[in-house]
Amino acid sequence: MSSPAAVKVIGAFDSPFSHRAEAALRLKGVPYELILEDLRNKSELLLTHNPVHKKVPVLLHGDRPAICESLVIVEYVDEAFQGPLLMPADTLARAAARFWASFMDKECGESMWMALWTDGEAQAAAARETKTNLTLIEGQLPVGKRFFGGDAIGYLDIALGWIAHWMRVFVEISGARLLTEEEHPVLCRWAREYTADETVRQCLPDRDRVIAALTPRKELYISIAKAMAAQR
Repeated sequence: MSSPAAVKVIGAFDSPFSHRAEAALRLKGVPYELILEDLRNKSELLLTHNPVHKKVPVLLHGDRPAICESLVIVEYVDEAFQGPLLMPADTLARAAARFWASFMDKECGESMWMALWTDGEAQAAAARETKTNLTLIEGQLPVGKRFFGGDAIGYLDIALGWIAHWMRVFVEISGARLLTEEEHPVLCRWAREYTADETVRQCLPDRDRVIAALTPRKELYISIAKAMAAQR
């Protein structure tokens, strides 16, 4: 296992993907320095260490090559440092966790974005698809357990963490209704458990501050969603 010395995260305060990297480090008990990035005016540090996607988060660990992409970072942190395991110990369970994390970011993420920011039939169709996908994800919660990781927060909880915090922000800005107690009570209960966790709370950005930061981008989000809908 590696030393936690000289661990840095290049991130953005309102990014759910940066949160993944921070949550993994905190849950493993690894001290780190957070370098906040202005994504509208990207620094040379970010562009040097993530020249491919030019996005946050980026993990810097001593003099090793930079590690990019949030879920890759979570797995690296789990393997590189001592502390509670984030990935399941069972091989099949690890594969399943990776599958559902990918499903969330790709299939569910796309439909959810269109459900939030389009209108008319496109919005209605995307909302139906999103709710179906959320039901599938809800079904992965182990019966009688607080988290997808069981009794403690694990890899899949971190991967889905933006549902718990950022979805509520986006819903408030957009006015869409996607995750409700009536339709997904178990997932809503999990969301409360996740955001109430003492360790996770330390790297969750203030909700009102996130709303203030993201609201001016609403028109941009709408244009992106419409472009996505047109490609379907």
